[in-house]
Amino acid sequence: MEEKSLLLNLTGDMPLFKIIDFLLENKGMDFSKKDIAKGAEISRASLFNYWNELERYGIVKVTRSFGKTKLYTLNSKNQVAQKIIDLEKTLIAEALGKANKKNEIIIEN
Repeated sequence: MEEKSLLLNLTGDMPLFKIIDFLLENKGMDFSKKDIAKGAEISRASLFNYWNELERYGIVKVTRSFGKTKLYTLNSKNQVAQKIIDLEKTLIAEALGKANKKNEIIIEN
């Protein structure tokens, strides 16, 4: 089983956070809704339950479309998305700090 991201360790496995986590981990890439659901390891029904909120808050944006298919990415220019990115950076910095302290203690012993 794959280890949970720092964001999911904090927020839990709620489908909304799994979607955001997937988009964060693949920042700069675009995906169809089907691919987002698969990558976030949730059902398409769960994706559609939360999709309107993601669009309403501007967390996702359309990057391109062909036919009826639209591709989406994390809208990193959006203020809400920026705060989520900042939270992830803070969690990473904290985890690295703890890992460094743990290594220092091991080296000193």
